[in-house]
Amino acid sequence: MLNTLGLFILTALAEIVGCYLPYLWLKQGKSIWLLLPAAAALALFAWLLTLHPTAAGRVYAAYGGVYVATAIVWLWLVDGIRPSPWDLLGAAVAMLGMAIIMFAPRNI
Repeated sequence: MLNTLGLFILTALAEIVGCYLPYLWLKQGKSIWLLLPAAAALALFAWLLTLHPTAAGRVYAAYGGVYVATAIVWLWLVDGIRPSPWDLLGAAVAMLGMAIIMFAPRNI
């Protein structure tokens, strides 16, 4: 279970970095060279998604919950914006959804 969660967190970080770097270039006038590590991060993101041993659709659905929670942590640590109680509740609900999708018994 921890391996799955850890892999999802790494995947989310790769996706966020891959999207954040072009944002810095487009919105904050940073160097266009940021697109190179952004592309590498997005390639890493796609590869990490393939490492899960379950059906792709289930992985994508569950990953979304971890992405939401990781993005809220990013909001706090990188953007410097403290999450509201509603942000935290939403992230907790998303993580609950991920846990149900990934760890529920499948013998039904």
